[in-house]
Amino acid sequence: QVQLVESGGGLVQTGDSLRLSCAASGHIINTYAMAWFRQVPGKEREFVGGIFWDLNKAYYADSVKGRFTISRGDSENTVFLQMNSLKPEDTAVYYCALRIDYTQLLNDHRVYNSWGQGTQVTVSS
Repeated sequence: QVQLVESGGGLVQTGDSLRLSCAASGHIINTYAMAWFRQVPGKEREFVGGIFWDLNKAYYADSVKGRFTISRGDSENTVFLQMNSLKPEDTAVYYCALRIDYTQLLNDHRVYNSWGQGTQVTVSS
């Protein structure tokens, strides 16, 4: 069983920055990819960005390219989401996810094996 815990969310103003953290623990047999998704009430879960772990290669949704950056932590199975130039439309609950084995997909929530409980990000205008 794997547990993922997100932290770092909060209430900020347009143009501010936040850095979200995700730490995985428990029986982690492998890490192939980790990703961030976000969701607002009544909407589908939206891909934000993901990283292939061994390749250290990240990909992003068009809506956040140039503003958000995913990076691996110094510890295994730790990932960060640096969010700059935040906009009100970035307001959502942000979730961290982990995939244990091979996939060519990062942006499909169905491929991930474990999820965190989410952290709220609110951007006021």
